[in-house]
Amino acid sequence: MEPFLRVESLLHRYPGMSGPAVDGLSFGIAPGEIYGLLGPNGAGKSTTISILCTLLQATAGTVRIGGLDPLRQATQVRRLIGLVPQEIALYPQLSARENLLYFGRLHGLHGRRLLQRAESCLALVGLLEAADRRVADYSGGMARRANLAAGIVHEPQLLFLDEPTVGIDAQSRRMILENLLQLNREGMTMLYTTHYMEEAQLLCNRVAIMDRGRVVVEGAPTGLLEQHADCGTLEELFLQLTGRQLRD
Repeated sequence: MEPFLRVESLLHRYPGMSGPAVDGLSFGIAPGEIYGLLGPNGAGKSTTISILCTLLQATAGTVRIGGLDPLRQATQVRRLIGLVPQEIALYPQLSARENLLYFGRLHGLHGRRLLQRAESCLALVGLLEAADRRVADYSGGMARRANLAAGIVHEPQLLFLDEPTVGIDAQSRRMILENLLQLNREGMTMLYTTHYMEEAQLLCNRVAIMDRGRVVVEGAPTGLLEQHADCGTLEELFLQLTGRQLRD
């Protein structure tokens, strides 16, 4: 099957840095797949996502999303993708409903369709009863769920998720994971980054463990563990391949 997202020999250098942040990265994501991009701090994950989301220009390499070039066809690509960033990307003085209506309009939604999508996304993340409260007054888990709702209000074909469950309570985390599985069952393709290896093992059809801008190993979580019989979990494999030293 032709990948919906294809990355080939991607390279990015930041000015003043001794080495590349992304160093010849190649991978593909099939339609309907949840693909985990895993790595320690500084591995190049966020830089890669910024390039794929048309927010940063690569130094070299090619990217195709739905057959389109994010560099030359950024407007068309942005219609296909959604982003749930690590930071809460909402207006804190607006309510969750107002945020969704605003971001929906930016994506070209209007009228009854816009209202339906906002209502549907709020219901999906369990925020209908709190929809008209300011995001500034939300708990961390509620803000994370609203962040997810804003990323899917326009029904993207490909969703980028950059540590969407970091720092939240167990209940909100469970709801977000269940929501993602439901969206995937409905056909949404996803690229998922997380430091919680159990999430990747649960959600992802395939994962790539990257370090220093390159893929170290790639495959289905169960297959990778079968190939590394001395590792009982994906976290053990991750630490074996990337080391145990701190990366902060």
